[in-house]
Amino acid sequence: MMSHAAAALGYEVRANNLSRASENRIHDDAVARRFGFTGALVPGVEVHAYACHPAVARWGRDWLARGTMESRFLKPVYDQTMVQVAAEPQPDGALAIRVESGGVLAATATAALPDEPEAAPLVADFPWHAPPAHADRPEVSEAALAPGLWLGTAPEPMTAQVLADYLAGIGETEPLYAAQGLVHPGLLLRLCNKVLTQNVRLGPWIHVGSAARSLDAARVGEALDVRARILSNEDRKGHRIVELDALVVADAARPVARVRHTAIWRVRGG
Repeated sequence: MMSHAAAALGYEVRANNLSRASENRIHDDAVARRFGFTGALVPGVEVHAYACHPAVARWGRDWLARGTMESRFLKPVYDQTMVQVAAEPQPDGALAIRVESGGVLAATATAALPDEPEAAPLVADFPWHAPPAHADRPEVSEAALAPGLWLGTAPEPMTAQVLADYLAGIGETEPLYAAQGLVHPGLLLRLCNKVLTQNVRLGPWIHVGSAARSLDAARVGEALDVRARILSNEDRKGHRIVELDALVVADAARPVARVRHTAIWRVRGG
């Protein structure tokens, strides 16, 4: 008989495009088809969220407080398709995670629970920069996303309703979040996306991967903001790609996650 822990390593969920009304029109059917996709893309942050399920099923709150996950998005996940998540334990204790949709490998991830938590960086080393007013954002360009620049997001309250809406939106079945008032890692990555969307006017763009390390569990009732430094902005096979070193901070004082966040800000042919 399969143990409960082993059974929890498999997970299936129906993909849901939570960004249908987003300014990023890669999540619109017509625009996505112009770039050769079958239809609107489900955001990478939600694919990452699906991949988190077996890690939380295995390690619980400990993983939300000090776990790691590095995810890479390989192929699109489309709205309302069934997604299968499979996690295989590795000799070093990590989980090798595969996310498939429509019989296609859409993403891979590696999740781990270090024996000791990593020392959190000093918040003072990640200064907060207020984003411009929405109407005053500059058009995206190499200069607007130049390496070395600092960007920030407006503080966002994590209310019980925000959490409940997100859990319902991603079809999350893990009860830990609601029971203990803990913020889902997918919401943290959504905030990392806002480092871009709150600071520049973007055309269609695609989140392609993240390496996230939890520094403490984020909780309902806190306001979260992101402070990020641009590490690189370069051309890769015709795509223009930006990489960010982002710190998610609770109530302007407590670091809860550090994320290396990578996105195509100008799609090849766009």
